[in-house]
Amino acid sequence: MKVLILKDYFIPELIASTHLNQSLYEKMAADGIQMVLYTPTPTRGITEDDKKKYRHIKRESMFDGYMSVHRFSLIQEGKNPIQRAVRYILQSIIQFNRAVFAKDAKSCDVMFLGSTPPIMGAVGGMAKKINHKPFVYCLQDIFPDSLVGTGLAKKGGLLWKIGRVIENFTYRNADKIIVISQDFKRNIMAKGVPEEKIEVIYNWVDEKAVVDIPRSENVLFDRYGLDRSKFYFTYNGNIGLTQNMDMLLDVAKALEANEDIQFVLVGNGAYLEEVKRIIAERNVRNVTLLPFQPYEEISHVFSLGDVSLVISKPGVGANSVPSKTWSIMSASRPVLANFDENELKSILEGNANLNANDNDNLNDKGGAKPCGIFTKAGDKVAFTDAILKLYGDRELCREMGRNGRAFVMANLTKEVGTAKYVEVIKSVADKD
Repeated sequence: MKVLILKDYFIPELIASTHLNQSLYEKMAADGIQMVLYTPTPTRGITEDDKKKYRHIKRESMFDGYMSVHRFSLIQEGKNPIQRAVRYILQSIIQFNRAVFAKDAKSCDVMFLGSTPPIMGAVGGMAKKINHKPFVYCLQDIFPDSLVGTGLAKKGGLLWKIGRVIENFTYRNADKIIVISQDFKRNIMAKGVPEEKIEVIYNWVDEKAVVDIPRSENVLFDRYGLDRSKFYFTYNGNIGLTQNMDMLLDVAKALEANEDIQFVLVGNGAYLEEVKRIIAERNVRNVTLLPFQPYEEISHVFSLGDVSLVISKPGVGANSVPSKTWSIMSASRPVLANFDENELKSILEGNANLNANDNDNLNDKGGAKPCGIFTKAGDKVAFTDAILKLYGDRELCREMGRNGRAFVMANLTKEVGTAKYVEVIKSVADKD
């Protein structure tokens, strides 16, 4: 079997989902599945030397020869939504052309596409009408709902209506849709997607790669001059328009008098420069910004803080459980969420068992215990109170961290998640 994959970002670029992609490709290769991947030349989060190097690399063989990577040149990624939209459109045009006409793509049995950029599903649907290949759609972000949450579109507005047309076209033409939560499943079923077309597979974590690193052994403290005696709240991942960094910086500034409480933001994104500007303008002294770290140091990243944060603006995360949650829990750290109410609340409060045979049964406690504190998205007072509660109760933090690790081992291992993906992809290919 051979799978055609179209990606917006690919190694050596580091994004929040890098570990998920890597684990899946490793599993596919281990199962003898050939892969053909088309992706732009890397630009995000890499050095200028790497950029120059990859300008001359158009084709690579990876994963023990099971993946053939084809790269194509594209304009630099912009900082504002319009620039990014232009890049996404150009990328999608090129990838559609490759999916339909490229020799390697023609030899594939099935297409596997993600939901970034938002029009990628439509690319798969249009390609399917020409190349007659089935496709599996991995829904990590629901468009155009996400645009409404960020304020980039109004429900019922022109952009929203265009997005709904694209969304419906994608769902209609996809042979299987993998969603990352029961909330996602309910969302698209309400839009007319038949239940038999949907598979719920939660994002996993490599429980062997993300483990607790004792503070005395954590290399990031020495690398960035961090005081090991302080109490750290860390945020890891995309620093974008939806993460409510303004609220986080307001809370950090308000707690500045307590020098023991520190915040560390590890990541990159469209809002990073604005975060830097706010920190400088308001002289926020208890926030440290660090770049994305190499994947081989992921345990050090998620073990850096005493508590890790999962945050978003109101209306953005109604249907999602960010995959970073699992990495936080795998590293035996408590999760402090400021998020829309959904499955994440049940998980943190110990009311969900995701590994039930019946995936619809998410209220079976199954021995789960609290592994964090949930506060409602945008509730600054509750968020601040939770910070002070966790800061004042170190044993509670350690207990929640242990509970989180136990939950991951019972429900969210890499082996379980990747095997489910491969099973779905094989089932679609076999039906064709």
